[in-house]
Amino acid sequence: MQIFESKKDLVQFWFSTVEKQDEKLTEAVKNIINDVRMRKDAALFDYTERFDGIKLNSIRVDKNKIKKAQDALDFELKKILTKAAENIKNYHRHQIPESWTETSENGITLGQHYSPVESVGIYVPGGRAVYPSTLLMNCIPAQLAGVPRIAITSPPGSDGNISPLILGCTSLFGINEIYAIGGAQAIAAMTYGTETVQQVVKIVGPGNKYVNEAKKQVFGKVGIDMPAGPSEMVILADETAPVNYVIWDLIAQAEHDPDAKTLLITTSDSLLKQVQNNVKRFIEKTLRKEIVSQSLCNSGALMYVASLSEGIDVINTIAPEHLEIMTKNPQNIVKKIRNAGAVFIGCYSPGAVGDYWAGPNHTLPTSGAARFASPLNVLDFMKFTSITEYNRKAFEKSKNSIMAFARAEKLFAHAQSIEVRSE
Repeated sequence: MQIFESKKDLVQFWFSTVEKQDEKLTEAVKNIINDVRMRKDAALFDYTERFDGIKLNSIRVDKNKIKKAQDALDFELKKILTKAAENIKNYHRHQIPESWTETSENGITLGQHYSPVESVGIYVPGGRAVYPSTLLMNCIPAQLAGVPRIAITSPPGSDGNISPLILGCTSLFGINEIYAIGGAQAIAAMTYGTETVQQVVKIVGPGNKYVNEAKKQVFGKVGIDMPAGPSEMVILADETAPVNYVIWDLIAQAEHDPDAKTLLITTSDSLLKQVQNNVKRFIEKTLRKEIVSQSLCNSGALMYVASLSEGIDVINTIAPEHLEIMTKNPQNIVKKIRNAGAVFIGCYSPGAVGDYWAGPNHTLPTSGAARFASPLNVLDFMKFTSITEYNRKAFEKSKNSIMAFARAEKLFAHAQSIEVRSE
């Protein structure tokens, strides 16, 4: 892990990968999207064989296979998943908006009508790990929003099947539209449709760099949740933070991906040195030591600050995806955090609590986007339509101002559309 003394150098390091444009990746994804758009299912079969080494018999997962996976789901694990889903639902239900209209005495009715998007495609990644938590975090707010059709796509494993755990989890949501495809080709299929895959209106869910690039390229044709960069964890700690808690939380973040970013900001020189001197010993205890080592070596950082205020300034500048606060009075610090995707307060609220259990969504803005973006939520699966109604009296009272405004913009037909109603 690299040690930084200046905010300038740390910020440059943190954002060093954000602005890089991989032209080869962009072109490769563009070609995949165009190919799927043209050749549809045939392209999906070809890419699955080329990239995953699997010759699929069917793109859509058979209902009997889904039912079999649901029935085989471990009973205790299902209880855990059900409780996690309950926690997520209880949190997200507070986000459900209400439509409204308001009529004034002068004859003007204004309003806002909320409705769900018509369909959503959820990408559930495979590869290095299986992520039923992704399914929960995306399905639950979509269902609370009232989305009538939800489809799931996930890459097949070496046996040609989607993880039984992912399929089994669908029993919590009653979803049976599931496709065994991954990568940029899955995003293209959900965007444009194929003989088998039905188009959707919006695509959500994390993925690798090909998935992320594909989502960027199809945005506008469909909605997306947010472009996702490498996952991030910042820990702000003082001398009261237990060193083993800090190290394990850094490693927990690093095991996501070799590109995952981790940062300890501390007012304790002793804590910084203990982390620096002991982290390798802790890595040896992990099952994913190669990924963790690569992540901490390339994207891990330590920073000593003279005061917590200085640390807060750094945090608000880099706007991390996850922020843990392990200090003497963490509640006092939370009030000063303007930019962070999710904040975990105190020594007993590690990021893993939020990843699986607490309730807030774990799909969070990365790469500094927490300066202007929010976690995935119910409103991401809804839209609102504005409502306007003027009666004759209200129209007559406002018409001259409206015509003057239109003429000032030299949009004379706009003015005429008002004037004709006065004749």
